[in-house]
Formats: sequence, C-alpha cells, structure tokens
Amino acid sequence: MKKIFHSSSSRGDANHGWLHAKHSFSFANYFDPERIQFGALRVLNDDIIAPGMGFGSHPHDNMEIITIPLEGALEHKDSMDNIGVIEADDIQVMSAGTGVFHSEYNKNKDKHVNLLQLWVLPKEKNVKPRYDQKSLKELKKNQIAAYFGEIHPNILKQIDIKTESLVGFEIFMENLELPKKTLKDLKVKFSFSDYQKSERDFAFIVNKEVKAQDLIDTISNVDESLIKDVKVFDVYEGDNIPENRKSIAISVTIQSSERTLNENDLEKINNLIIKTVEDKTGAKIRS
Repeated sequence: MKKIFHSSSSRGDANHGWLHAKHSFSFANYFDPERIQFGALRVLNDDIIAPGMGFGSHPHDNMEIITIPLEGALEHKDSMDNIGVIEADDIQVMSAGTGVFHSEYNKNKDKHVNLLQLWVLPKEKNVKPRYDQKSLKELKKNQIAAYFGEIHPNILKQIDIKTESLVGFEIFMENLELPKKTLKDLKVKFSFSDYQKSERDFAFIVNKEVKAQDLIDTISNVDESLIKDVKVFDVYEGDNIPENRKSIAISVTIQSSERTLNENDLEKINNLIIKTVEDKTGAKIRS
C-alpha cells in the first residue's frame, strides 16, 4: 500500500500575530492543489491563539467541526445558546448542519491556547445543528474512547472512494462520563440582536509597554450593552511613529439589542471610546 508522508514543517504557515496557524490542508490564504483534503477530512489546523484573543462570531454550515485543545482553555459561544469552556483532555464536537454562528476565544488573558481543529465533510447535509463536549478525564475505566486508523483498501474499493488511502475515526461518546457540572450549569443565555451592527476602526499611539489587551479591556468596558466585540488587527512600530511608541489598530463592533443606532448615537460612542482610552492608558488617537 502506498503511503504519503507530510512532515510538520511542510504545513502551510500563517502568523497573524494574535493567531499562529499550521494548515495540513489548503485553508484561507494557504493553497496547495495536492493537499486539498484527505477523504472526508477537509481541515486539520494546529492553532496557537494569543491571550484574550480569538475568532469573533462567524457562520458555518454542513460541516462536522471537532476541536481538541492541547494546552490552555478555549471559550465557545454559539447561536444555539451554548456557552462552554474546553481545556486539554476535552473534546468538542459541533455539527453545523443547516447553519450556525459561533465564536471561539482564548479564555485566559495571561497565556496562549494551543488546539487542533478538524473539519469533516458530513455524510448527510442540512441536518439540525448540534453541539457537545466531553472530557477524557472522565473516561470510564477499561472502555474505549475512540478508534483511529487507516481503512483497508478492499473497503475503499467497495465504497468507490478514489484515493489510495483514507483515515477514519469513531468517538464513543457513551463511554465518556458526563462531568459533575452539565453544560446548562456552565452556560448563560446567548443573545443575538436583530438590529444592524456597525464596525468602527481606531488607531491609537501608545507607549511601547502598553499591551494591546489593555486597550481591548478598556474599550470593552466603555459600554457593555453596545460594544459587542473588540479586535486588534494591526500593531506597528516604524516610520512616522515616535520613538518608544507604537500604533495599535483596533476594530470595534457596536450594536444595540433594542434599536437601530443612528449616526448621532455612533458618534457619541466613538467619542466616548477615544476619551476613555486616552484618559486610562495615556494613548492618543492617530490621525
């Protein structure tokens, strides 16, 4: 049987500052026509996410998404009202089915989270979305948690899969004991606004010792009812920036759960964000 070996160093590499990702298959800006997928396995990403950072709310459909933390803690929220935190030795499974929105953030503000995420093409499309998470720490003694291995070539011929090799896995969720606290004990209601959101960008000049997380925390607390998301998209030092200073560019998502905000409302919250950041961090808005 022919086998193909891909070394870890041959994976696609994407370093966004807050996210350092290694792609085993073509993903985002990494494209290799020889490495699109492996059977039903479409994505295998090895992600390292900086403290307090993560992926804002975004959609998925018709994909089985499995997340396995290797180090640290990852917080999950979705449009099915699920909120949970997974750590090393946990497994999270989400069937996107007909469609789901979710976000993923590093729960800790002082250390990174390293995780593997797999996307598997579903056998059946447009199923009802579902979510579950289990802990391997609760694995019952003398019972198998999962099987993982290469499928025999004779079986591949029978199911008419045109590939030289295929790897499959099966997780026995019934062999994992539920934690003492259920998901309902851990979660709070996930709210989703029907009103239009607005995204505003700010660039602040700060002292080099000021952390991007300081600005995120400050802006997030300006008005928790309106500010839904705060992300850093650029940190710059160099030309046109004073010595011992740096520029931090931040995107802020503003949305009301009660009404559509007008330009006057947005201008007020913009001014309040700038004033609060300047007063608390000594930053100056970059013109």
